Amino acid sequence: MATLPVFRWRLAPDGYATRRQLRAQGLRPGGQGVAAQLERPRRRREPLVAYLYRVDLAKPVRPMTPGRWAALAKANAARRVCPQCRRDAGYVIPASLGSCVPCAYPPPTL
Repeated sequence: MATLPVFRWRLAPDGYATRRQLRAQGLRPGGQGVAAQLERPRRRREPLVAYLYRVDLAKPVRPMTPGRWAALAKANAARRVCPQCRRDAGYVIPASLGSCVPCAYPPPTL
């Protein structure tokens, strides 16, 4: 198994980019594997690692089609529905609560 080239933080050569950098350029990795990695040293902890991809092998981002927009809207709408009371909460239900705020914290009964 070949080891990846490792570069220090901010010292990667031209031609490499992270996923976010590729996305900012309108590109995606396009099935290629990780080409290199960056390491940012930290005190008393493991270094932060960022994976790099080759820009020349990257492919353009696929455009959003009407079907993909509809699927995304449906998925986001499902995240707003409370599983307990089945109402649209008006916001994305937090995973930490698992339900809308009124269901998670009902008012005390006297």
